[in-house]
Amino acid sequence: MSIEAIGGMTPAGLLGALSPTTGLGGAAGAAGVPGVPGSGAVFGATLTGSIDQLQAMQSTSKALGVAAVTGDLDDVHDYTIASTQASVALELTAALRNKAVEAFSEIMRMQA
Repeated sequence: MSIEAIGGMTPAGLLGALSPTTGLGGAAGAAGVPGVPGSGAVFGATLTGSIDQLQAMQSTSKALGVAAVTGDLDDVHDYTIASTQASVALELTAALRNKAVEAFSEIMRMQA
């Protein structure tokens, strides 16, 4: 068994929308704020990439789980690690979604 860094759990991965390269303009562009050209597209691409990474982690975990149950997996720890990574990534994604909905609701209350 080799020890590898956790993939997909970096700011460039799931939290790429707030990375230093895009700044907060990515979030502002998603709301359609004029004066921030193309930032909505950057935010959308980052969000899509993050969801794709989450789905890849979940499918890897599922494949390793099947391999563990059928006896084809040499080291069960690989499945445990992949499953935990997918679980944490899903929790992070859900928390980000909840915060985004909360922020949107707060903005809508300010406008009313």
